[in-house]
Amino acid sequence: MKTLPNYKRIYKDMLIMKYPEKAHLCNHILKKKAIDIMDVIRLEQIICSKKKYADSRFDQKLKSYDKKTIFEILDYQKKNRLNNSQLAKHFKLSRNTVTKWKNCFCKRIL
Repeated sequence: MKTLPNYKRIYKDMLIMKYPEKAHLCNHILKKKAIDIMDVIRLEQIICSKKKYADSRFDQKLKSYDKKTIFEILDYQKKNRLNNSQLAKHFKLSRNTVTKWKNCFCKRIL
């Protein structure tokens, strides 16, 4: 069985130690009983909104997504009528990643 990190605890500690001025912006997410990957993405956007471009490129290499999150991202694309480039830019992904997800998951549904 695959266990996930305790994101709630990680982000609470990070906000207390490094970003106490941004804690009030994240409270609505941290008050949830369980935090999913989409909440982690939102927290990252709030906390690291002013990171340098080079740092954010490095961070992208370390991200991983579960199927639920991938389907949420692809649903977001359909609802907002975005092409792969626009979706990739919005979620800071590679266009190739979006294409790969669509090939793997969307063709199986149809």
